Amino acid sequence: MSHVSPATGALESASPVHRESGFHGPDRPKDVDYLHCIHCGLCLNQCPTYRLWGLEADSPRGRIRQMVLVDEGRLPLGDSFVRHIDQCLDCRACETACPAGVEYGKLVEAARAQIEQNYRRPFSSRIARSLVYRHLLPYPRRIAAVARLVRLYQNSGLKTAARQSGLLRLFGLADREKLMPPVEQVFFFSRLGQTFPAQGQRRARVALFAGCISQVSFAALHEATIRVLTANGCEVVVPEGQLCCGALAAHAGVRDIARQLARANLDVFLREGFDAVITNAAGCGSTLKEYDQLFSADDPAHRKALEFRRKMRDATEFLDSLGLTAPMRELRVHVTYQDSCHLAHGQKIREAPRRLIRAVPGVELTEMRLSDNCCGSAGVYNVTQTQTSLELLAEKMQCAAETGAEAIVTANPGCLLQMRAGSEIHKTGQQVLHVMELLDRALRDVPASATSRL
Repeated sequence: MSHVSPATGALESASPVHRESGFHGPDRPKDVDYLHCIHCGLCLNQCPTYRLWGLEADSPRGRIRQMVLVDEGRLPLGDSFVRHIDQCLDCRACETACPAGVEYGKLVEAARAQIEQNYRRPFSSRIARSLVYRHLLPYPRRIAAVARLVRLYQNSGLKTAARQSGLLRLFGLADREKLMPPVEQVFFFSRLGQTFPAQGQRRARVALFAGCISQVSFAALHEATIRVLTANGCEVVVPEGQLCCGALAAHAGVRDIARQLARANLDVFLREGFDAVITNAAGCGSTLKEYDQLFSADDPAHRKALEFRRKMRDATEFLDSLGLTAPMRELRVHVTYQDSCHLAHGQKIREAPRRLIRAVPGVELTEMRLSDNCCGSAGVYNVTQTQTSLELLAEKMQCAAETGAEAIVTANPGCLLQMRAGSEIHKTGQQVLHVMELLDRALRDVPASATSRL
């Protein structure tokens, strides 16, 4: 019998636990998924938390072992297990390293679903999780209302007062507040239901997935994405009725809400004949492409999810395949590229964004060391595990600074937010841009005097 030592992270002997403490229900991982792990350890040095702490229990192999023990009823589904699973970023770098093809992301999300169903978190945590996953993210109007309050805080002088007064540090919120997404003046919700015609000959008709938080904090990115797509011959439709993709809920184990959101989005995006459904958020795209994993094979939504998957494309993936046709201005700028975890490891897309960056006249691309290591954003990880997130961010900003690049380019809003905060915290002076923003700036009539700094 085994358990995980809180002190060392090692697997040690434990008293027998009744079998009923194991995993149950529709989200229980299948034994065959566990058995794919051959315990070779090639995942260890690819795992951010193992590299930080050197604990077996905080490695993919160690976490899988704990899942097996809980499933067999030999380890309690208790505080220690929950802590080690919560500390996982779900970056899926271990999947890239694994020679046996273990789908670790599927396993850790299933484990979190079991925790959600069978473990009683502290009262404050239960309230916060319920408010965010069940009563905020599925409701666009509520997101907009909360965003307006946050914008008031950010723009009215309250933020400066809170920082200078020491209240944020007193309540342990200082670091989290630095990572809060800035709320834009104009929300993207107003674009829902609109169609943007292709410039020149239409080459494709696509739907844009707008997400949830992105509609209030990355509306400008959506606008840039539309300009780039239309300039390259795409008619862009922003379907009305679309909701949050459900990625944050799925990653947190709140799979009933993830299914609810998935069903709504499948109905919206499959009711018209689009050539592709496009997202500029790698984290959203990974979940959208894996909607079928939320449903049993006999659920009608499973068939819809497979049909939807055939159309779902990351913006960089789609444009690289379609080919750039719009003329671009020269941008004399030195950049480096940060691989978004759920693009590189989840969707296995690495070269498409790099080819698009190199296609911009005048851009010099220098690869950074550890480019596919997680920056620490990881959905809400920078809120729930802030100190670990900041440690990972410090390493990432050091790697970016070593390149001497003026700008960091990436492909996910969460990475943008994290590394923009990193540029400010570590005073690197680097701009942080999405690939679509870089392409958009090359399309626009940028004054020559501004091209050296984008």
